[in-house]
Amino acid sequence: MSGLWVRPAEPADFPAVARLTVAAYEADGQLKGEHGYGTVLADVSTRAVSGEVLVAVDEVTDAVLGSVTFVLPGTPFAELSGPGEAEFRMLAVDPGAQGRGVGAALAKACVERAAELGCTAVVICVRAGMAESAHRLYSRLGFVRAPEKDWSPAVDVDLLGLRLDLTRG
Repeated sequence: MSGLWVRPAEPADFPAVARLTVAAYEADGQLKGEHGYGTVLADVSTRAVSGEVLVAVDEVTDAVLGSVTFVLPGTPFAELSGPGEAEFRMLAVDPGAQGRGVGAALAKACVERAAELGCTAVVICVRAGMAESAHRLYSRLGFVRAPEKDWSPAVDVDLLGLRLDLTRG
């Protein structure tokens, strides 16, 4: 993970975040048959108003390599989180930067942010057919299946809930 740092996104980062998020979702085949989700992914300014958009940046080139949106319950982009829980969404790594620890750095930053805010857990959802590498990443970080958080936002889009308990020492 050396050579990366995670920081809050600035408005100047928004075009790069939009581009890489849509590119990452397209590369994973997650936008096939989607009705408008690419537009939601590209609307970084709306996400930034509703939550915290974080970026992973290459320390040498200052290029944005990945991004994630961190939200709390009751905010417009929160889908799963309940009282005391934080959630992150739209974690995306530029396809050209995959394998460098960018996704892990962003997920860990969200877990750290949740702990700073006194949250008891972090919840996320992953697409049932998502790449095995993503499932392994979340498992390594301690996320476990939370079937009660499963849901389907659209026909043929099944999302699996995962939860990380922050109260265990």
